[in-house]
Amino acid sequence: MSAIVFLKLARSGGFHVQRRALLTSKGPKGDRRPFHCLFTGRRSNSRFDPDGSGRPTTWDSFGIWDNRIDEPILLPPSIRYGMPIPKVSLAKVGCSSLIGQRKENEDRVQVSQMTNNILYFAVFDGHGGPQAADFCDKYMEKYIKDLIAEEQNLELVLTKAFLEIDKALARHLHFSGNASFLSSGTTATVALLRDGIELVVGSVGDSRALLSRKGKAFKLTVDHTPERKDEKERIKKSGGFVTWNSLGQANVNGRLAMTRSIGDFDLKTSGVIAEPETKRITLHHAHDTFLALTTDGINFIMNSQEICDVINQCHDPNEAAQLISEQALQYGSEDNSTIIVVPFGAWGKQKSSETSYSFSRSFVSSGRWA
Repeated sequence: MSAIVFLKLARSGGFHVQRRALLTSKGPKGDRRPFHCLFTGRRSNSRFDPDGSGRPTTWDSFGIWDNRIDEPILLPPSIRYGMPIPKVSLAKVGCSSLIGQRKENEDRVQVSQMTNNILYFAVFDGHGGPQAADFCDKYMEKYIKDLIAEEQNLELVLTKAFLEIDKALARHLHFSGNASFLSSGTTATVALLRDGIELVVGSVGDSRALLSRKGKAFKLTVDHTPERKDEKERIKKSGGFVTWNSLGQANVNGRLAMTRSIGDFDLKTSGVIAEPETKRITLHHAHDTFLALTTDGINFIMNSQEICDVINQCHDPNEAAQLISEQALQYGSEDNSTIIVVPFGAWGKQKSSETSYSFSRSFVSSGRWA
């Protein structure tokens, strides 16, 4: 499909054009040309080539346009980027958070339309009390939104937002007058999706983000734990130390299993920082199935590819989120289990009846090591 056709559609049909409205369109000389649809074997005359294969994109390249999820095209970004970009609707996003064996659920989850072209997804896994996770759950979006008004680089926006909210939390806990709150902290994994195609992720701690591309799991975050050589060196240079508990898990100063977090102010002088690691990726909706954000109640018991495989068997993202959080508990997780599943253009393309799951799994092959 040429940009000319997109422009004509924009003038005649508005910004969101459903698939059925694209069956025919007038070309530059007024001739009516058929577009590819799910019920015809003809190829589209699209010139878009998002995967560099040299083959034109057909409308059934997007699994999201099957009978399960049917979404409109976002015309302005499609014209800008030169490829069809489906809208990601918040109503289609799946979320689940289970308390597990804990007395309290300290995980927090947020999904929202931050601006007219930016979606916001976040998971926070609190520890040492819910204060830090609650604060981030309430204010992180506001800090990011304020920064976006002045800065277009979303990686820089996330870095500044994490650092600023950490300072604000310190002031908030100081005025609370409760010294025990200084040991409250939280992981933070935040994803911003701009124009349906630019995905930027920022993270501290051991909550994760992964992308399913052609059925394979691509980790967008790396856990901040004392096992990482670079993280351990920073802790030691700052005067902190690393010990191992009875399960073989490394801890900063014998207390914290992560080297970056928001909060944990009693460990700031030992090298625990709130600066996130960020990653930017351009989505290819013909191949990208979903984004998943998970807390360690899931990560510690299921590896990334296993999470990816399970989700790809599900009918819709909400079912997928519920299944993953429940399956983590069935596999033996005692922690809060929280997940967000955001469907992309290839949703449904990787579904296969050949994949099976067993409860007699190897613990070594799962969790934070994979």
